[in-house]
Amino acid sequence: MPAIIETIVNARWFGLLARVVLTYMFWASGLAKLIDFNGALGEMAHFGLQPAALFAIATIVVQIGGSALIIADRHTWLGAGALGVFTALTIPIAHGFWAMEEPMRTLEFYVVMEHITVIGALMVVAWKTRR
Repeated sequence: MPAIIETIVNARWFGLLARVVLTYMFWASGLAKLIDFNGALGEMAHFGLQPAALFAIATIVVQIGGSALIIADRHTWLGAGALGVFTALTIPIAHGFWAMEEPMRTLEFYVVMEHITVIGALMVVAWKTRR
């Protein structure tokens, strides 16, 4: 690895930035649900999750809490695991491409592939931060 790249990736700020960027999709979604709780209730109801308030609160806690653990680099394995399981559960609940007609089938299939990639990234985080 070139010295300049090694200097950058070993910098404390780079690790923090990487953790913030990795978790962006989770903490931004959690904050959006917190700010627009009625919208979060509608989203949960749309996917048949009842009681909607309980699922909305649980989603917010997992998204923000899991992100916070990773960003703070404390119990990172727990945050990565929680977000990974959450992401896996969204596939059958919200992205059931196998039951859709085209063109939505293909679009949702690609969303699922992205979700699997995010799960893999969270697995790498848990693996690389083991003490």
